Amino acid sequence: MLAGHKFQELNPLEEPIMPDLRFQSCIDACNTCADACDHCAGACLREDNVKAMAECIRLDIDCAALCRLAAAAMARESDFAMRFCALCADICDACARECGQHQHQHCQDCAQACRRCAEECRRMAGAA
Repeated sequence: MLAGHKFQELNPLEEPIMPDLRFQSCIDACNTCADACDHCAGACLREDNVKAMAECIRLDIDCAALCRLAAAAMARESDFAMRFCALCADICDACARECGQHQHQHCQDCAQACRRCAEECRRMAGAA
């Protein structure tokens, strides 16, 4: 606590500030995709032939980072959110293609999350 003040006195809003609900489905898809990509990258590093998984790992890392950036931009209603969403859709498509080539379940799960995220981001980018 700060100098005896209650949080409510410092923040008189009764409801937490939440992102615009029209973004929520895309934010959720981005966060789910980022988590799937992180999991996939980690699992790929544990595969016997890691070298064969190098492109998958690189795309997983890029995709996770951009998904989180796009989700954060939408949450704060950035003027650039729709541009991030358009780029996110492109990277998600690339990651889904790469992951889809591998038979590992973590890659298949990641590809599915990437396809859903690309669809949501493309929808958001088109809404601009």
